[in-house]
Order: sequence, then C-alpha cells, then structure tokens
Amino acid sequence: MQNERIGQPPPLAPVADLAEDPAVAAELLRLNHLSAIRRLLGLILLVIVIMGLYFARDVILPLMVGLLLALTLSPVVRALQRIGISPPVTATALIIVVSAVILVGGFLLSGPVAEWINQAPRLGDQLRERAKALLASFEAVQNATEQVSELAGDAEDPAVQRVAVESPGILSSAVGSVAQVVTTTIVTLVLGLFLLASGDLFYIKLIEAFPRFGDKKKALRIVYGIERRVSRYLLSVTLINFGLGVVIGLAMWGAGMPSPVLWAIGAFVLNFLPYIGAVAGVALSGAVALVHFEHLSQALLVPALYLTATSIEGQVVTPIVLGRRLELNTVSVFVTVIFWGWLWGIAGALIAVPFLVCLKVVCDNVEALHVLGNFLGARDPLPDLETEPAA
Repeated sequence: MQNERIGQPPPLAPVADLAEDPAVAAELLRLNHLSAIRRLLGLILLVIVIMGLYFARDVILPLMVGLLLALTLSPVVRALQRIGISPPVTATALIIVVSAVILVGGFLLSGPVAEWINQAPRLGDQLRERAKALLASFEAVQNATEQVSELAGDAEDPAVQRVAVESPGILSSAVGSVAQVVTTTIVTLVLGLFLLASGDLFYIKLIEAFPRFGDKKKALRIVYGIERRVSRYLLSVTLINFGLGVVIGLAMWGAGMPSPVLWAIGAFVLNFLPYIGAVAGVALSGAVALVHFEHLSQALLVPALYLTATSIEGQVVTPIVLGRRLELNTVSVFVTVIFWGWLWGIAGALIAVPFLVCLKVVCDNVEALHVLGNFLGARDPLPDLETEPAA
C-alpha cells in the first residue's frame, strides 16, 4: 500500500518463485537445451572445418599463399596506379621479379642441397661416431635390446618367412617434394597475378555485398586494415630475414662451415617460423659443426654465433622495425604455429603468423570478437589503480 501511495510499481516476484512456475521452468529448460545444442553444433562444425582443411590442403594452400602474396604487394600496385601505371602492368612486373628471385634461389640451392642429400647417410654415421662418447650411458640398453632381438630370432619358426618393407629412398622423396613445391608455386604466382591485376575489383564486390552503409564502411575498414598490416608485416619480416641471412652466411663463412650460401638461405627461410625456426637453425648448425670440426670448442662456436644473431634479431631489430602495432601474444603465436604446422607441415607453419595478423585485425573491428582480439594482442601495461581519482 505504501508503494502504491507514493506512485512506485509493486516489487517483482523473486526468481525462485518464477522458477517454481511449471511454464517458466519448462521455458528455462528449453533455453538451456538450445544453448547446449548450439555449442555442440559449433564444436562439430569446427571439427569438420579442420578436417576439410587437412584433406584439402593441396588445393587451399596455394590459394592462401597467393592471397597473402597479393595482400603484400597490393600497396605497391595502388601506389603506382596513382602515378598512371595500370595494375596489370605493375602486377606482371612484380610477379616476374618474384619468379626471378625464386628461380635464382632455387638455382643457388640446387647444388648444395643435392650434395647434402647424397652425403646424408655418411653425415649421419659421422654424427653418431662423434656423439658416441656423449651417448655412452645408452650402450647397455642397446646391447640388451640386441640380445633380446637375437633370442627372439632364434626362437622363431624356421619355416616362417620374414617380410621386409622398404621405405622409399631419400632421392625419391625429394623428387616428389620438389614436384609438389613447384606446382604450389606456379598456382600461387598465377593467382597472385590475377588478384593484383584486378586492382580494387574484389574490394568493390565485397562492399556491394553488404546492404547497409555502416556495414560497407566496416567491411572496407577490415579489408584495408588486413592489407596494410599483412603487407607491412611480410615486407618488414622479409627484409629483416634477408639481413639475418646475410649475417649468418658471413658468420658461417668466417667460422669455416661448408656451403655458407646454403646457411644464409636456410636462415632466411627458417626465420619465418617464430621461435621454432631459430631453435631448428641452432640445432642443425650445431650438428653439422660437430661433424665438420675436430675440436669441440670450435664446433660449439657455430651454434653460439647462430643463436647470438637470431637473439639480436628477435629481441632488438624486429621490435624496433615492427613497433607495438603488430605485437602479438607469445602464447597465441606459438600455438598458432604449432597448429598450422601440424595441419599443413612447414608451409602451414610459414603462413601461421600472417593468418594470425588477419584474425587480429578482424577481431579489432568486430565488437563481438573484441575479447579474442584482446587475448591475441600483446599485453598492455595495466593502469595504476592507486593513482586514479576515487569515484
């Protein structure tokens, strides 16, 4: 009565009382079931997409690499278009330059790689001989294993024939891999040529697909943001890796390592893999140095030089060149590289970070994905709560 007298609405019924209503309880149960079904369908859809990406990698991989190539070179095409050069002419020139770089790199790598493939069995034997002193503790286990194998062989029925399955040789596997790489490269270059030559055609088609003006602006902002950040990232990282390759090539030449040009190109390619590439380069250089040099101190100098160069690049050069705008969460970068490496191998690991940059741009411009974008980004310093004025 007092509430009605002063004009206030009557108090709402408690939630517990509403839940006791059979109709309300049934509706809440239905909503819970719908939410659980949506989550289950989303999980099933995610598994289906991952399986599709895995089995269709031979088709999707060159398309994604071609798209990344077009995003990287689009600012160059647009800048030359402002001074009167048409996109088809610029696109053709850029693809010719990229093809020439790939051919020259392949020619320089063909000799050392073929030599390493031929010497791989001998290098493996030499590495085992040099590492035998370090693996002395495992000799007892190896001897026991051999004795068990001999006993098992003696106990077998003489009438039973053994079947040995021979795996394909290193040369056959290398030829198959080279053919696949060549096919992927050709498809990538052709797709990149078509995308670059089309100019802003696909951007216009994308904008026309949205009916509202606000959605058109948001789509255009996302597309240009992806193009700008991916282009800046890939161009900057390519230049940084080129400098790192030159430094490591000179360091390997100064240390007396064989094939310094191969080490330079290998460092250039491996450094596109965050964290994993540096570790792989240090391990590989240490293994080869252990075989190549007689003295252990000289062999340890080679991976130390490699580690020093990559550490300076990762801790000093890259943060200065890229700045904070492209900083990503270390955990998200590592997980993304591992996931795409498992999904598509080395090629997937190479495109993992550009894919993560694209996802970060989309999350920053879509309000529903701000939480994911905040997780993917680098940690910003928290405000000092003690210095903020009290409410």
